[in-house]
Amino acid sequence: MERRTDLALEARELAGENLQGVDYSVTKKDAIEIEKMVVKTLKASRMLKKPIGTYITIELPPLTNDFRDTDKRLVSIGDEIRSLLPVNGLVLVVGLGNTDITPDALGPKSASGVLATRHITGEIAKSTGLDKLRPVAVLNTGVTGQTGIETGEHILSVVKRIRPTALIVIDALASRRLERLGCTLQISNTGISPGAGVQNHRTQITEESMGVPVIAIGVPTVVDAVTLATDLLCVDDERDSIKLREKVSPKGRSMVVTPKEVDLLVDRAAKLISLAINFALQKDFEISDLIALL
Repeated sequence: MERRTDLALEARELAGENLQGVDYSVTKKDAIEIEKMVVKTLKASRMLKKPIGTYITIELPPLTNDFRDTDKRLVSIGDEIRSLLPVNGLVLVVGLGNTDITPDALGPKSASGVLATRHITGEIAKSTGLDKLRPVAVLNTGVTGQTGIETGEHILSVVKRIRPTALIVIDALASRRLERLGCTLQISNTGISPGAGVQNHRTQITEESMGVPVIAIGVPTVVDAVTLATDLLCVDDERDSIKLREKVSPKGRSMVVTPKEVDLLVDRAAKLISLAINFALQKDFEISDLIALL
């Protein structure tokens, strides 16, 4: 039976931690745990149901706890993001999701806090001391139900026009465990499928479809109700699983579970992500300087 999760770490738990074709390591830095998983073979990719590539999972204290703008964790997360990016060139940062639905608002809120610098050039940049800023463009796509435009089509049209060297896409994720909501941040270089967390799959945003490297960043904000019930009740039999699905998802209506403080979780996760991205992209500036520019 399938247990839905967007987290590569949880996919590894389900597939077996001794899976061949996967390199896995854990390090601790600045009071956070960083787990790195590299999927190297097609067989491992099929077992995990994750594309070949690198997945970095950062375990955090609950994001409903406050943190300072200059928290050292920002530096560690920023370093991990930077490790997957080209050294130079324009980067397009895209927020995916719907601002009218709180658990899905992570992408737009995060992108809104990223420093857009593509327009700061020439004498203006030199006279203000900002000539060392890396060019960055920021885009919030909305969702197809609001715009009538597929998210992938929207992004691809902008990519073809401004020709970035890389994309950073931010989206809310789904976990299989309640304790990981707002406590886990995933970074990968395998792209993303918008809406996958709520079973609303759209065109995938990957290096193959966009023509440039795609770095995906997300924090889980929801758990699929059937997956949660299956895990809590330890259901392993396929027949029992079908009965459970019929009870938890009556008439095929898919439901998700999210914390009651999800608004606070999303606000703080967005702040953490945007500051970490700013630090990753603008290596010549301190975090305090970047905050002053926002």
